Amino acid sequence: TLTAPAPFADETSCQCQAPHEKLTIAQARLGTPADRPVRVYADGIFDLFHSGHARALMQAKTLFPNSYLLVGVCSDDLTHKFKGFTVMNETERYEALRHCRYVDEVIRDAPWTLTPEFLEKHKIDFVAHDDIPYSSAGSDDVYKHIKEAGMFVPTQRTEGISTSDIITRIVRDYDVYARRNLQRGYTAKQLNVSFINEKKYRFQNQVDKMKEKVKNVEEKSKEFVYKVEEKSHDLIQKWEEKSREFIGNFLELFGPDGAWKQMFQERSGRMLQAFSPRQSPNSSPTRGRSPSRSPSPPWVFSKASPPSSPKAASASLSSMSEGDEDEK
Repeated sequence: TLTAPAPFADETSCQCQAPHEKLTIAQARLGTPADRPVRVYADGIFDLFHSGHARALMQAKTLFPNSYLLVGVCSDDLTHKFKGFTVMNETERYEALRHCRYVDEVIRDAPWTLTPEFLEKHKIDFVAHDDIPYSSAGSDDVYKHIKEAGMFVPTQRTEGISTSDIITRIVRDYDVYARRNLQRGYTAKQLNVSFINEKKYRFQNQVDKMKEKVKNVEEKSKEFVYKVEEKSHDLIQKWEEKSREFIGNFLELFGPDGAWKQMFQERSGRMLQAFSPRQSPNSSPTRGRSPSRSPSPPWVFSKASPPSSPKAASASLSSMSEGDEDEK
């Protein structure tokens, strides 16, 4: 388990104590004793340490069953002289390598071209690097003499990632990163941005903020409309259910065979019975008065023959009183 970063070569007493006998690649692949790990060396600039660097070191570490990986990192002076300016300084690059899990030891201020003295000092068995000829320092391939000595072991490059690619992205999107860092609190002087560009970037940041606010409002409006449509759909569905229920209840009450028709028929029958009752039976007692004769009340006067004189009227009253006495 890794509990600490890899040590620096000039600050550690970790040295290969076993006799340093020259190994062939075949012998190294078969495995070596525990006290004699295969010492593999890999070097580079390692600016903006990325996954391509880590993958190359992983391959170097796993070339042999029992290996000890030393990584050499060139200083700023050598790098600026032979390759160019770096984004990270040498201290930052050293520390990045120390925290890679595949690295056992870091050699600071590594040489640009490997000499026999350097290989002997660090008891290096093999050098790991990609097989593409690396032309630099007046040589077509700085690893040519290592290959001729049988000490070179190739690794594979990772396509699509490199320090140059990362720097190209930054240069291409320079305005975006400048605006971002201005917004985070960096000054125009720190970013080497002119006064006019600073004002332009800040204005663009304000415009982007306004666009973001408008976008948020649009999203909230869409969300509100969606909720209204959803609720409207629910209301329409409930209204349809209630309307179907209302129509069903109406038909049950007022339909052709509904309860209202039955109730109306029953009430109609009762009313007919009330207006035309059944005839009395024949055995019912009859009155003594003849049915053919219906005497008129004594106060009804005949309109056909009104009395022509007071005498006639008095005679008429007397005759009516006599008739009443006969009935009694």
